[in-house]
Amino acid sequence: MKPVKYILLTVSVAGMLFATACHDLLDEPAENRAFTDETDYTISGNMILPLIGTYADFYQRGWEDIPLLAVRGDDVNHGGEGDQQDYANTDKFNYNRNFWMFNSVWQNMYKDIFTAHSAMEQVDLYIANGASQTMGDQYIAEAKVLRGWLLLQLSRMWGDVFITESSDPSQLYSLELSPKTEVMQHILDQMDEAIPNLPDMRPNERTDIPGGVTRYTALVLKAMAHLEMENYQGVADATGSIISSGLFTLEPDFYNLFKIPGKLNDENLLELQFSDFGQGSGDNISHLFDFYGPQNWTPAVEGAGDGWGFFEPSLKWIRFMLDRGERLRLETSVLFTNRGIAEIQEDPDYADLPEWISNTTPSGDVINDFPRGLFSSGKHYLPSNQLTEGRTGYGTNKNYIIIRYAEILLMHAEALTRGATSSVMTADEAVNEVRQRAGLSMLSGVTPQQVMDEKFAELAMELGIRYYDMIRLDNYNALSYDGRQFTADKEYLPYPQAQVDLLPVLGTDAE
Repeated sequence: MKPVKYILLTVSVAGMLFATACHDLLDEPAENRAFTDETDYTISGNMILPLIGTYADFYQRGWEDIPLLAVRGDDVNHGGEGDQQDYANTDKFNYNRNFWMFNSVWQNMYKDIFTAHSAMEQVDLYIANGASQTMGDQYIAEAKVLRGWLLLQLSRMWGDVFITESSDPSQLYSLELSPKTEVMQHILDQMDEAIPNLPDMRPNERTDIPGGVTRYTALVLKAMAHLEMENYQGVADATGSIISSGLFTLEPDFYNLFKIPGKLNDENLLELQFSDFGQGSGDNISHLFDFYGPQNWTPAVEGAGDGWGFFEPSLKWIRFMLDRGERLRLETSVLFTNRGIAEIQEDPDYADLPEWISNTTPSGDVINDFPRGLFSSGKHYLPSNQLTEGRTGYGTNKNYIIIRYAEILLMHAEALTRGATSSVMTADEAVNEVRQRAGLSMLSGVTPQQVMDEKFAELAMELGIRYYDMIRLDNYNALSYDGRQFTADKEYLPYPQAQVDLLPVLGTDAE
């Protein structure tokens, strides 16, 4: 069985077990942590299996993880007042530490961090019993990168978090919280350890684990950690290494980048992978894209299922794109309803919209009005005519892109406009490469604001990039829109009450 299919099937089994045995994080050991006599560490060919388990857990992101990361930005709105009200309140910076989603995301990410530690510890046992040091070092490096991504997201959401040291969850009872700057430095140190041991190729060039981590994935995490610390030369150096490799290119077909043709694209540096294995029945490993989909549509392929309507592009972002004369990125990123179009037109400045704005997508799916929202996210949409015949679930067989080359180009440009230097590419060249794909005119002498506008246009609705940019830059005015009022004390989520009850060190924040 090919490793990638093994990973995907492992996700399926792990998901069923977790769904039927969901306990508090500290109530039981992390999966794969118990090393027993049943594991023969002298069988070197099995050394990859703990790593496969780490990928499996990483791909099995809870559907709540990324929406919680993203919803507070001015590019995204929650869907549905009165339904998941605490989620709607989070979008408006009114936090309830008892909200189940806070606790679930905290547990999901720490659970996977412990799985990564477990994999590293088991690989060390294989090495000690004669397995290849070179391959073992690579597997450990891959686990470090996945763990690093999880730590980055936890610290973005909560600020000071735990830097774990092993696969034993009980360590959380004695660990002190690490300040965000220490978490970022830890990630930088871990990536420096990992990079020399990782494959020098695009993720889609790997044949053992297609789409798996490479040194460029680790370089992106370095760039992101430097960005959080506002160390812009570090950002330029890390992104410059990715750009100068010449391995990555922007996908010309922006619309299909986020759909089936975009799976394992040359633009993608990290993505969650799913598959129905090209069959209309049987094994099917999918992300729950229902969360993002419209509640009501008339699909081009009869019988295709709709979604829940909980995630929509903001009116602010749509107006911003209309003001720029955007079509490709706007048409790709937004599923319009007639009610949403009418809402835009209520503003006299937008009464005359381009003819192409319609509730029918370029793929022929009709997005009908639904109660929870005015729009849905096109970046999380899979056209019904791209579903494998026999499959009906919304988004089935679609991957979830986590990091792509466009973000690297724009991080590079931002760093240069904030004082960094690079011999690899100018800020103008980086921004214009992204703009050219979007069909926009070229810029000269780009400013920091122009770069941030380009990031807003290109990366909207993707993993909260916009929100974390705005709090990094203390641009609270941008986040105060449509009745919202953002203040500095709202930057981080409160620690979940369920974790405060378990871990006394978190209680200081709760007081």
